[in-house]
Amino acid sequence: MNFKTVDLFSPYILVLIIALYVSLAAIAYQEHLRNLQWISSTTFLFVFLGTIFFIAGVFVPKIIYNRSVKLQSIFGKNVTEDNSEPWYNKLRILLDERVLLAAVLIGIFLQALNLYLLGGIPILSGYLKFKATTDLWRIAYPIFLPAITILLAKYPRKWYYLLFIIGLGVFAINGYRTTTMAILISGFITLYYTRKMKTSYVLISILIIALIGIAAGYIAVMSIQWQQWALNPLQLVAYRAGFTMMVFDKIVHMAGATGGDLFHQAFSTGHPRVTVGQVVLGYPVGGSTPTTSITSTIFGPAVLDFGFYAMTLQMFIIGVVLRLIYATQIKVNGAFTALYAIVLAHTLIWVETGPTDSVVYIFYALAIVAVVIYATQLFRISKKTVSN
Repeated sequence: MNFKTVDLFSPYILVLIIALYVSLAAIAYQEHLRNLQWISSTTFLFVFLGTIFFIAGVFVPKIIYNRSVKLQSIFGKNVTEDNSEPWYNKLRILLDERVLLAAVLIGIFLQALNLYLLGGIPILSGYLKFKATTDLWRIAYPIFLPAITILLAKYPRKWYYLLFIIGLGVFAINGYRTTTMAILISGFITLYYTRKMKTSYVLISILIIALIGIAAGYIAVMSIQWQQWALNPLQLVAYRAGFTMMVFDKIVHMAGATGGDLFHQAFSTGHPRVTVGQVVLGYPVGGSTPTTSITSTIFGPAVLDFGFYAMTLQMFIIGVVLRLIYATQIKVNGAFTALYAIVLAHTLIWVETGPTDSVVYIFYALAIVAVVIYATQLFRISKKTVSN
């Protein structure tokens, strides 16, 4: 296969990641890691149908575009400073190099302050890790990640890569593997599209990211003082997949149990993954040790909240949105590439964790708003061209 002719990070990469994740779970069941048992055929069917609806969501915008001469004419045009509206050009100030750099530095400072106020290193303490996602973090992370990825996409100065590494380290200390992987994957996807990386560099980078992910997950688990683990790092990866799929298996057989509570908590100060553990696994509420956060796959929260049809609708919408952002970044590049990288990275992570993070919905909303604003300019330019 010639990797130069294949877009590794089109929305269809999600299908590959889902298949890989299910395969890892199957290994855990086959090896009976910590007595994990095979999940039901119904659960496999839910995964299959959810994936099919995602593929359909990716296909639909392309089919509509290919069959509409008008849309092809509109999106064949380009938005420039000369033909766009004044208010649109003013928005470009947000993408100024100095503004982005300031945002990156603010994000790093706020997270460093967060760590200082915690009084320790969360990645080495399960108790501190549970407290690490503070309001400061909730401000710092959404500021830092878009700013640094757009900075790398539009202004690739060498010392900005150093800022990226510093930011990665500061946020990785928080102890959550998902944050570390989201920053790494977002940065890598951005570089993949903007730097035209050699195939060998791409493969080496993927391997390094995978190893960092395995190491970060292992360190985080080993730091939880009230849990005892006897698995090696590779076994732990398979076990986590098997356990998460087992949780989804239980959810399939109690669909609709939370009645929208998880979705509500995702947009409030609640803890949806903690609720999953309490409802699905019967974990106690409160207690002397921190409550446990339980992952349930990208399909789980929707099924637990509203049932099968909600899952199919969710997967279809994710497919449509990813396709629209992807198509825009292919046409425009720059900031749109960074936004697509962020959204795709978090969606890939959702394959395990599930869409229960309010901060990720912020990234989705930011990307959607950017696409809509750009589309309004294209429609305006097209209408003006016709009238002339």
